[in-house]
Amino acid sequence: MKFIDQFPAKKGDLPLLGEEPVVDETCKLYKVELGCYTYLAPHTSAHDVSFGDYSYTAGNVSMAYARIGKFASIANSVRINPGNHPQWRATQHHCTYRRVLYGFDSEDDHDFFRWRHDHHCLIGHDVWIGHGAIIMPGVKVGTGAIVGSGAIVTDDIPPYAIAVGVKAKVIKFRFPEHISQALQQIAWWDWDRVTLEERFKDFLQVEAFIEKYGQ
Repeated sequence: MKFIDQFPAKKGDLPLLGEEPVVDETCKLYKVELGCYTYLAPHTSAHDVSFGDYSYTAGNVSMAYARIGKFASIANSVRINPGNHPQWRATQHHCTYRRVLYGFDSEDDHDFFRWRHDHHCLIGHDVWIGHGAIIMPGVKVGTGAIVGSGAIVTDDIPPYAIAVGVKAKVIKFRFPEHISQALQQIAWWDWDRVTLEERFKDFLQVEAFIEKYGQ
C-alpha cells in the first residue's frame, strides 16, 4: 500500500487504473493508505483509513477510522463511521472536546478522540455498500456482503449476507453456505495481478469457479 498524508491533484476523466492510486483533486485525505488500482471519486473524504487494492468510491463518500478490504465497491453518498458525540456529558456539543477551537483550553480532549479511534469500522473484501448507506462506529461488514441503499448498519453483517433497511437487517445470503465458505477458502482477492489476469474469465460463473479453484 501507498501511504498518503495529503491528497494529490487529478483532473479530467478517469484514467486507466494501475499501480498508483487515482484520487480526484476534490478529495480530502488525512492519514490514508491506498492500495493499487484504487480510485477515490470527487468529494471523497477519509481520515485514518486503510483502503485495499481495487476498491473505489463513487463520490461524496465520507470515511473515518476504517479498514476497508480489497475490491470494495462504495456507492455515492456513503458514510462510514460517522462521528460520535459525548452524550454522557452535561453537553454533547463538540466544544467539550474541540476545546482549542472555542478557546476553552490550550489542548483538545485527546482521550475522546482516542475513544473515537478505537471504534474502527472493518469492511471485508468484495463488499458492496449501496447509495447513501451509513455504517455506524465499530461495525464489521463481512467479506462478500451487500449493504442496501439507505441502510443504517448498527450491527455486524456476516460474510456474503445482504442487509437492508433501518436499522439494517439480513434478508438473505448471496449464495448457499458451501459456496460462501469455498470462496473464502479460495481467497481470490489475494491473488497477484498476473494470476487475476490469467483467471479473469473464470469469475463469471461461480460454480465453475469453485470447482476449478476450490480444495
